[in-house]
Amino acid sequence: MTPPARTPQQRKADTLRRLENDVDTWVATADPETGTPYLVPLSFLWDGVMVLICTPATSPTSRNLRATGRVRLGIGPTRDLVLIEGTVEAETAASEISAETGDAFAAKTGFDPRELSGYAYFRVRPQRLQAWREANELAGRDLIRGGDWVTP
Repeated sequence: MTPPARTPQQRKADTLRRLENDVDTWVATADPETGTPYLVPLSFLWDGVMVLICTPATSPTSRNLRATGRVRLGIGPTRDLVLIEGTVEAETAASEISAETGDAFAAKTGFDPRELSGYAYFRVRPQRLQAWREANELAGRDLIRGGDWVTP
């Protein structure tokens, strides 16, 4: 039996809870020259506005993010999904990230890229964020459009 669709306000609250508490996201990028997709799981930190991810600076993900500035993030299981289309706002070498941000990322994820060499953090600003559980939530699944929340 399919549960009833959530109100927009409940869907936003559930999404914010997932962003604050989930640790990992699927990160999808594409090679700008060939269009070849690349998908990798990475840990993330939500700061209330942007998603922070970290990966080796020479990885395909980093190269694609630098080249296109675009990414898709998938958080949660397929029947409770948060899907983010975002743009890269900034790249920071792990050795140059602020102590406050690096500490917050490490505390949430259990992984501290500052202890390794050659990692880069990327700040991703959601341009579109969708959340749904079942088909009855497909209508109204956009919670962020054009970088702004559509649900108060």
